[in-house]
Amino acid sequence: MLLRAAAAAAHRLRFIPPARRISSLKVPWRRDAVLDASIDRDRRFHQASRLVREVLLSPGRRLLLRYLSKRRQRIRLPVHVATFLRRYPTLLSVSPPPDPVASPSPQLASFLEFASRLQAAHSPLLAARLAKLLMMSSTRALPVAKIAAAKRVFGLPDDFLVSLVPRHPDLFRLVGDPGPDASGDAFLELASWDDRLAKSAIELRADREADVVGIRPRPNFTVKLPKGFYLKKEMREWVRDWLDLPYVSPYADTFGLHPASPEAEKRLIGVLHEVLSLSVERRMAVPIIGKFCDEFRLSNAFSNAFTRHPGIFYVSLKGGIKTVILREAYDENGELVDRDPMIELKERFVAIMDEGHKKYLEELRRRNEMLQKERANAIHRGAKVDTNIEERDMEGSEEDEVYDYAQVESEGREPL
Repeated sequence: MLLRAAAAAAHRLRFIPPARRISSLKVPWRRDAVLDASIDRDRRFHQASRLVREVLLSPGRRLLLRYLSKRRQRIRLPVHVATFLRRYPTLLSVSPPPDPVASPSPQLASFLEFASRLQAAHSPLLAARLAKLLMMSSTRALPVAKIAAAKRVFGLPDDFLVSLVPRHPDLFRLVGDPGPDASGDAFLELASWDDRLAKSAIELRADREADVVGIRPRPNFTVKLPKGFYLKKEMREWVRDWLDLPYVSPYADTFGLHPASPEAEKRLIGVLHEVLSLSVERRMAVPIIGKFCDEFRLSNAFSNAFTRHPGIFYVSLKGGIKTVILREAYDENGELVDRDPMIELKERFVAIMDEGHKKYLEELRRRNEMLQKERANAIHRGAKVDTNIEERDMEGSEEDEVYDYAQVESEGREPL
């Protein structure tokens, strides 16, 4: 029955003129406010992690504050570095003038130790994740520099070449010299193929369903169109017939597929779906995926596939960069359905940020109360005082910033 349906779908798709098969299929992009909000919530986290990373990558994990301040544009901070550190004082410790130095705070040092323990505890999971990326590569190898550029997306430790790769010689083989910062011409090769790992998230889901109901369903993509989103009739028919085609595993040898065929599109979506499924948050910046075009045999126009399949993917434009999100991985509130074990690192880091920000807000409240008392006394004396709390940056070259804590609290928001 399934074979007949697949054959019929393939027959219908082949009668579509080649020019209209894939490249001419247009689906309008529509904003998804819930998924956009899930990215927007992480804005401060990404700003803080970029700032902290500048210090952690410095010699001795120490960096003069004036040098760190000059990197504000590269870090993409919306405020001055000194201002950001005052708002989140538990991230970095800053020594007194005249030459203040930024270094990891005690809370951050404790977090780094926890991160090492968590990554070591999940070493088999991370090794399997890295091996799957190599197995999807046409050469069963990936440049170390490209892996390093995407390591945090997949939850890999910063020093994965030292802490992870040598512990799994059955899976990995390092060829060449990666250099001290993994920017060399080295490659990480798959040492041996493991059939147990050559199963995609979609195939594993079918296996789990078979364990529950006793019958293994045909592996296929989950299509989850957002509320109020409708496809034109022509596109609905194409998607229906395309979904009826047999699933093409991203780990299968597909060199014989014609690049314009519906089966090649099935393989492309399978690869993109699997890459996102291997990421910690089931989402990635599109430019990071683009780094692997050659190895995964993706065309330069691979990102168009995301908008052709709006029920599988969503492309967010938040933060000035295209981020592709796997729809099935998020619920109606924009929260992850299945939590990756490595997501705990992000949650711990955010908890450190919140701890410091709470202290910052309490200090603002205390200063605001003192100012109100001074104002009341001044009015009683017939004098006049300012009604705002003025904060001056630690660096004399930076402009003053003014905060009214009462207004912040009444609006139910936090200062950025």
